[in-house]
Amino acid sequence: MVKPRVDILLERTDSHYAAVVVSARRARQITSYFHNLQEGGYGEYAPPMVPTRPGMGPLSIALEELADDKLKYEYRD
Repeated sequence: MVKPRVDILLERTDSHYAAVVVSARRARQITSYFHNLQEGGYGEYAPPMVPTRPGMGPLSIALEELADDKLKYEYRD
């Protein structure tokens, strides 16, 4: 079972494509954040904005942030 549910994610975005792109981009930022922490720095990205559990991957964290309406996005021209 996918958590959070897809219908909740689609309420926060205007298409499947937007949900995928926003979540993937944020997952890469979270990965960079954790990588920089291991090297002793803080990096340029924000830490996870939702409570995390052991074994929770960057994509799961990003999807939770999107479902909790913590991520905002806009289209570029």
